[in-house]
Amino acid sequence: MTFEERGNMSGKTLMLLPGTCCDWQMNFSTVIDALAEKYHLILVNYDGFDGSDRIFPDMITVTEKIEKYIIDNFGGRIDGALGSSLGGTFVGQLIMRENVHVDHGIFGSSDLDQSGVLSAKLKSALVTPLLTSFTKSEKKKQKAKTKFIELFEMDEKTAEMFLSSFSRFKTESIKNQFYTDLITCLKDDIHVEGTKVHFIYANKMGEKYKKRYLKYFRDPDIREFNMQHEQWLFVGEKYREPVLKAIDEFMES
Repeated sequence: MTFEERGNMSGKTLMLLPGTCCDWQMNFSTVIDALAEKYHLILVNYDGFDGSDRIFPDMITVTEKIEKYIIDNFGGRIDGALGSSLGGTFVGQLIMRENVHVDHGIFGSSDLDQSGVLSAKLKSALVTPLLTSFTKSEKKKQKAKTKFIELFEMDEKTAEMFLSSFSRFKTESIKNQFYTDLITCLKDDIHVEGTKVHFIYANKMGEKYKKRYLKYFRDPDIREFNMQHEQWLFVGEKYREPVLKAIDEFMES
Protein backbone atom coordinates (compact mmCIF):
# COMPACT_ATOMS: atom_id res chain seq x y z
CA MET A 1 0.00 0.00 0.00
CA THR A 2 1.01 3.59 -0.45
CA PHE A 3 0.11 6.67 1.58
CA GLU A 4 0.91 10.12 0.24
CA GLU A 5 0.36 13.37 2.09
CA ARG A 6 -0.11 16.71 0.37
CA GLY A 7 -2.15 19.88 0.43
CA ASN A 8 -2.57 22.40 3.27
CA MET A 9 -0.39 20.74 5.88
CA SER A 10 -1.74 23.00 8.61
CA GLY A 11 -5.34 22.21 7.70
CA LYS A 12 -7.60 19.46 9.01
CA THR A 13 -6.57 15.95 8.05
CA LEU A 14 -8.76 14.29 5.40
CA MET A 15 -8.04 10.76 4.20
CA LEU A 16 -9.22 9.89 0.68
CA LEU A 17 -10.09 6.25 0.04
CA PRO A 18 -10.75 5.29 -3.60
CA GLY A 19 -13.43 2.98 -4.96
CA THR A 20 -13.50 -0.33 -6.81
CA CYS A 21 -10.58 -0.89 -9.21
CA CYS A 22 -9.29 2.64 -8.72
CA ASP A 23 -6.24 4.41 -7.41
CA TRP A 24 -6.57 7.88 -5.91
CA GLN A 25 -4.93 9.48 -8.93
CA MET A 26 -7.84 8.45 -11.13
CA ASN A 27 -10.67 8.43 -8.61
CA PHE A 28 -10.09 11.91 -7.21
CA SER A 29 -8.27 13.58 -10.09
CA THR A 30 -10.95 16.24 -10.63
CA VAL A 31 -11.13 17.36 -6.98
CA ILE A 32 -7.61 16.94 -5.59
CA ASP A 33 -6.60 20.55 -6.21
CA ALA A 34 -9.76 21.97 -4.64
CA LEU A 35 -9.48 19.76 -1.55
CA ALA A 36 -5.73 20.36 -1.22
CA GLU A 37 -6.28 24.10 -0.81
CA LYS A 38 -8.03 23.53 2.50
CA TYR A 39 -7.09 20.10 3.83
CA HIS A 40 -4.06 18.07 4.80
CA LEU A 41 -4.81 15.17 2.47
CA ILE A 42 -3.83 11.57 3.13
CA LEU A 43 -4.07 9.77 -0.22
CA VAL A 44 -4.35 5.99 -0.10
CA ASN A 45 -3.70 3.34 -2.73
CA TYR A 46 -4.51 -0.22 -1.71
CA ASP A 47 -2.35 -3.30 -2.28
CA GLY A 48 -2.82 -4.39 -5.88
CA PHE A 49 -3.83 -0.87 -6.92
CA ASP A 50 -0.64 0.90 -5.89
CA GLY A 51 1.58 0.23 -8.90
CA SER A 52 3.28 -2.74 -7.22
CA ASP A 53 3.14 -6.44 -8.03
CA ARG A 54 1.20 -7.18 -4.86
CA ILE A 55 -2.29 -8.69 -4.94
CA PHE A 56 -5.18 -7.10 -3.05
CA PRO A 57 -5.70 -9.47 -0.10
CA ASP A 58 -9.03 -8.64 1.54
CA MET A 59 -10.87 -5.65 3.01
CA ILE A 60 -10.01 -6.37 6.66
CA THR A 61 -6.27 -6.82 6.05
CA VAL A 62 -6.22 -3.50 4.20
CA THR A 63 -8.30 -1.85 6.95
CA GLU A 64 -5.69 -2.97 9.48
CA LYS A 65 -2.94 -1.35 7.40
CA ILE A 66 -4.91 1.90 7.24
CA GLU A 67 -5.43 1.81 11.01
CA LYS A 68 -1.71 1.24 11.58
CA TYR A 69 -0.84 4.25 9.42
CA ILE A 70 -3.24 6.46 11.37
CA ILE A 71 -1.86 5.21 14.70
CA ASP A 72 1.79 5.53 13.67
CA ASN A 73 1.50 8.93 12.00
CA PHE A 74 -1.44 10.71 13.60
CA GLY A 75 -1.67 9.29 17.09
CA GLY A 76 -4.70 7.22 16.18
CA ARG A 77 -6.97 10.11 15.22
CA ILE A 78 -7.80 12.00 12.01
CA ASP A 79 -10.33 14.73 11.35
CA GLY A 80 -12.03 13.11 8.38
CA ALA A 81 -12.10 10.15 6.01
CA LEU A 82 -13.86 10.32 2.65
CA GLY A 83 -14.55 6.99 0.97
CA SER A 84 -15.58 6.93 -2.66
CA SER A 85 -17.95 4.03 -3.42
CA LEU A 86 -16.13 0.92 -2.11
CA GLY A 87 -13.91 3.27 -0.10
CA GLY A 88 -16.95 3.85 2.09
CA THR A 89 -16.61 0.28 3.36
CA PHE A 90 -13.22 1.22 4.79
CA VAL A 91 -14.69 4.35 6.38
CA GLY A 92 -17.40 2.24 7.96
CA GLN A 93 -14.90 -0.30 9.27
CA LEU A 94 -12.63 2.39 10.71
CA ILE A 95 -15.58 3.82 12.62
CA MET A 96 -17.12 0.51 13.71
CA ARG A 97 -13.90 -1.19 14.85
CA GLU A 98 -12.86 1.82 17.02
CA ASN A 99 -9.15 1.02 16.80
CA VAL A 100 -8.69 4.59 15.56
CA HIS A 101 -10.92 7.64 15.79
CA VAL A 102 -12.36 9.52 12.83
CA ASP A 103 -14.19 12.75 13.65
CA HIS A 104 -16.06 12.85 10.33
CA GLY A 105 -16.79 9.74 8.28
CA ILE A 106 -17.91 10.78 4.78
CA PHE A 107 -19.44 8.21 2.41
CA GLY A 108 -19.43 9.10 -1.28
CA SER A 109 -22.43 7.36 -2.89
CA SER A 110 -21.40 4.06 -1.31
CA ASP A 111 -23.81 1.18 -1.92
CA LEU A 112 -22.74 -0.70 1.28
CA ASP A 113 -23.92 -3.93 -0.32
CA GLN A 114 -23.44 -7.06 1.81
CA SER A 115 -23.83 -10.72 0.85
CA GLY A 116 -23.30 -14.18 2.22
CA VAL A 117 -20.21 -16.10 1.08
CA LEU A 118 -21.96 -18.16 -1.60
CA SER A 119 -23.81 -15.19 -3.07
CA ALA A 120 -20.64 -13.09 -3.02
CA LYS A 121 -18.68 -15.80 -4.84
CA LEU A 122 -21.35 -16.00 -7.53
CA LYS A 123 -21.49 -12.22 -7.93
CA SER A 124 -17.72 -11.85 -8.13
CA ALA A 125 -17.53 -14.69 -10.66
CA LEU A 126 -20.01 -12.81 -12.85
CA VAL A 127 -18.78 -9.25 -12.36
CA THR A 128 -15.01 -9.74 -12.56
CA PRO A 129 -15.05 -10.84 -16.23
CA LEU A 130 -17.22 -7.83 -17.05
CA LEU A 131 -14.80 -5.43 -15.36
CA THR A 132 -11.82 -6.92 -17.18
CA SER A 133 -13.43 -7.48 -20.59
CA PHE A 134 -13.08 -3.81 -21.56
CA THR A 135 -9.38 -4.32 -22.25
CA LYS A 136 -9.74 -7.43 -24.43
CA SER A 137 -11.74 -6.01 -27.30
CA GLU A 138 -11.76 -2.56 -28.87
CA LYS A 139 -15.40 -3.08 -29.77
CA LYS A 140 -16.35 -3.80 -26.15
CA LYS A 141 -14.29 -0.86 -24.97
CA GLN A 142 -16.07 1.52 -27.34
CA LYS A 143 -19.46 0.16 -26.30
CA ALA A 144 -18.62 0.57 -22.62
CA LYS A 145 -17.31 4.06 -23.24
CA THR A 146 -20.60 5.06 -24.88
CA LYS A 147 -22.53 3.70 -21.88
CA PHE A 148 -20.39 5.65 -19.40
CA ILE A 149 -20.81 8.84 -21.40
CA GLU A 150 -24.59 8.41 -21.52
CA LEU A 151 -25.10 7.33 -17.91
CA PHE A 152 -22.70 9.66 -16.12
CA GLU A 153 -22.64 12.56 -18.62
CA MET A 154 -18.88 12.04 -18.91
CA ASP A 155 -16.87 13.55 -21.70
CA GLU A 156 -14.98 11.11 -23.92
CA LYS A 157 -11.60 11.82 -22.32
CA THR A 158 -12.88 11.07 -18.80
CA ALA A 159 -14.63 7.88 -19.93
CA GLU A 160 -11.43 6.73 -21.66
CA MET A 161 -9.37 7.42 -18.53
CA PHE A 162 -11.83 5.55 -16.32
CA LEU A 163 -11.95 2.45 -18.52
CA SER A 164 -8.21 2.37 -19.08
CA SER A 165 -7.68 2.06 -15.32
CA PHE A 166 -9.00 -1.52 -15.39
CA SER A 167 -6.19 -2.61 -17.70
CA ARG A 168 -3.54 -1.63 -15.11
CA PHE A 169 -4.68 -4.01 -12.39
CA LYS A 170 -4.46 -7.78 -12.06
CA THR A 171 -7.64 -9.81 -12.35
CA GLU A 172 -6.97 -11.49 -8.99
CA SER A 173 -6.82 -8.12 -7.24
CA ILE A 174 -10.06 -7.01 -8.86
CA LYS A 175 -11.81 -10.25 -7.92
CA ASN A 176 -10.53 -10.20 -4.34
CA GLN A 177 -11.56 -6.60 -3.87
CA PHE A 178 -15.07 -7.09 -5.23
CA TYR A 179 -15.65 -10.38 -3.36
CA THR A 180 -14.28 -9.38 0.04
CA ASP A 181 -16.14 -6.05 -0.05
CA LEU A 182 -19.41 -8.00 -0.27
CA ILE A 183 -18.61 -10.20 2.75
CA THR A 184 -17.15 -7.39 4.91
CA CYS A 185 -20.21 -6.49 6.95
CA LEU A 186 -21.25 -3.55 9.07
CA LYS A 187 -23.31 -3.83 12.22
CA ASP A 188 -26.67 -2.11 12.48
CA ASP A 189 -27.06 1.19 14.32
CA ILE A 190 -23.36 2.05 14.58
CA HIS A 191 -22.74 4.97 16.90
CA VAL A 192 -19.35 6.16 18.18
CA GLU A 193 -19.09 9.06 20.59
CA GLY A 194 -17.36 12.02 18.93
CA THR A 195 -17.81 10.71 15.38
CA LYS A 196 -20.24 12.23 12.90
CA VAL A 197 -21.31 10.22 9.87
CA HIS A 198 -22.15 11.95 6.59
CA PHE A 199 -23.51 10.57 3.34
CA ILE A 200 -23.39 12.04 -0.17
CA TYR A 201 -26.62 10.42 -1.33
CA ALA A 202 -26.96 10.17 -5.12
CA ASN A 203 -30.74 9.75 -5.33
CA LYS A 204 -30.67 8.33 -8.88
CA MET A 205 -29.14 5.20 -7.37
CA GLY A 206 -32.45 4.48 -5.65
CA GLU A 207 -34.19 4.81 -2.30
CA LYS A 208 -32.90 1.45 -1.03
CA TYR A 209 -29.43 2.91 -0.57
CA LYS A 210 -30.71 5.67 1.69
CA LYS A 211 -32.46 2.99 3.76
CA ARG A 212 -29.13 1.17 4.14
CA TYR A 213 -27.46 4.33 5.41
CA LEU A 214 -30.15 4.69 8.06
CA LYS A 215 -29.90 0.98 8.94
CA TYR A 216 -26.17 0.87 9.55
CA PHE A 217 -25.64 4.23 11.25
CA ARG A 218 -27.54 6.09 13.92
CA ASP A 219 -28.71 9.57 12.91
CA PRO A 220 -26.43 10.05 9.88
CA ASP A 221 -26.22 13.39 8.10
CA ILE A 222 -27.57 12.54 4.64
CA ARG A 223 -27.18 15.14 1.88
CA GLU A 224 -29.24 14.35 -1.18
CA PHE A 225 -28.05 15.18 -4.69
CA ASN A 226 -29.93 14.60 -7.93
CA MET A 227 -27.17 12.60 -9.59
CA GLN A 228 -25.90 9.13 -10.44
CA HIS A 229 -23.37 7.17 -8.40
CA GLU A 230 -20.29 9.39 -7.78
CA GLN A 231 -21.24 11.58 -10.72
CA TRP A 232 -19.70 14.61 -9.02
CA LEU A 233 -16.25 13.13 -9.60
CA PHE A 234 -16.69 12.65 -13.35
CA VAL A 235 -18.45 15.72 -14.69
CA GLY A 236 -18.23 19.49 -14.39
CA GLU A 237 -19.21 22.03 -11.78
CA LYS A 238 -22.94 21.20 -12.00
CA TYR A 239 -22.42 18.46 -9.41
CA ARG A 240 -18.89 19.01 -8.18
CA GLU A 241 -19.23 22.42 -6.56
CA PRO A 242 -22.32 21.55 -4.46
CA VAL A 243 -20.70 18.35 -3.18
CA LEU A 244 -17.41 20.10 -2.36
CA LYS A 245 -19.39 22.68 -0.44
CA ALA A 246 -21.16 19.91 1.47
CA ILE A 247 -17.81 18.29 2.35
CA ASP A 248 -16.61 21.59 3.80
CA GLU A 249 -19.81 21.82 5.84
CA PHE A 250 -19.35 18.25 7.07
CA MET A 251 -15.80 18.93 8.20
CA GLU A 252 -16.81 22.12 10.03
CA SER A 253 -19.88 20.63 11.75
